[in-house]
Amino acid sequence: MIPYYPYFGYETRCQQVPITFPPQHQDVQPGLEYVMNPLPISDNPDYKGSGKLEGKIAIITGGDSGIGRAVAIGFAKEGADVAIVYLYEREDAEATKQIVERYGRRCLVIEGDLRDPAFSAETVRRTLECYGKLDVLVLNQGVQFPQESIMDISDEQLENTYRTNIFPHFYMTKAALPHLKPGSTIISTASVTAYAGAPLLVDYSSTKGAIVSFTRSLSLQLVSKGIRVNAVAPGPIWTPLIVSSYSAEYVKTFGLETPMKRAGQPFELAPTYIYLASEDSSFVSGQVLHVNGGIITET
Repeated sequence: MIPYYPYFGYETRCQQVPITFPPQHQDVQPGLEYVMNPLPISDNPDYKGSGKLEGKIAIITGGDSGIGRAVAIGFAKEGADVAIVYLYEREDAEATKQIVERYGRRCLVIEGDLRDPAFSAETVRRTLECYGKLDVLVLNQGVQFPQESIMDISDEQLENTYRTNIFPHFYMTKAALPHLKPGSTIISTASVTAYAGAPLLVDYSSTKGAIVSFTRSLSLQLVSKGIRVNAVAPGPIWTPLIVSSYSAEYVKTFGLETPMKRAGQPFELAPTYIYLASEDSSFVSGQVLHVNGGIITET
C-alpha cells in the first residue's frame, strides 16, 4: 500500500516516496480550502524573510487559498502589504488575512468576479485607496473543467474558462498599468499543461498557453518602462482547484506522475514568486519558471 503523509518535512520531500491523498470532491469551483483533507501547506515555518519586498504593495488574484495564499504569506514575510482578490471563498480569504497580519503586514480582502472588467478596475482603485500605490501584480485566478473529449466542451464552458483564466490578465493589467512605476513587476500563474499538454484539459491548457504568450509579448512592450513581466508554470499542486475539478477517484493518484512521485504543496512555489517580484530577478523578464516536481518540458 502506498503510504500517505498528511505532513511531510524536508527529508520526505527529497525522497521519491509516493504521497497520496484521500478521495474527495467538491462540486463548485474554484473550491474551498478549509474543508480539504489534508489541508494544503501554505506556510513554510522554516522560511525566514529578509526584507526583499520591504514597503512593496501587491495585488494577488485568487489570493484566498492555494498558490495565491502561499504567495500572500511569502510576500508578507518579505515585508509587503497585500490585497487578495477572491470570488466567493470568504472564510478562506479571512484565514489568509489573519496569517498575513500575524506576520505584521496588512491584507486587504476584495470579493468579486474578475470576469467583469469593471470589477478589475474597482480592485485596483480600492488597493490604491488603501495603500496609496501598487508595485506587484500577481495574476493567479483560474478554473478547469476536465472533459474526456473536446466534443464535451460546451460553448458555455469554453467561454467561462477563457473569461476566467486569461481575460482578467488584460483587464487587471490595463487597470494597474497607469499606476506601475519603473521597478514594478507583473507575475502570472501559467501551468505545465501549456508545455506538456493535458488530454482532459484542452481548453484549460489553451488558456495557460495564452498566458505564456501574454507574458512574453507584454514583457517586450513594457521593458522600456522598467516594468518586468514573468510567469510561473506549476506542475500538480495540492489546492482547492484539484478537489473541485477532478473526481474523488482521480484525486487518490494526483501528482504520482511526476518524477518526484507526489504533488507539490503551495508553499513550495512561494519563493519563486518572491524571486520574480524582488530585485533578485532584476535581469529577468519575459520568462516562465517551472516548478513541477521534475517534469522536463520544452520552454
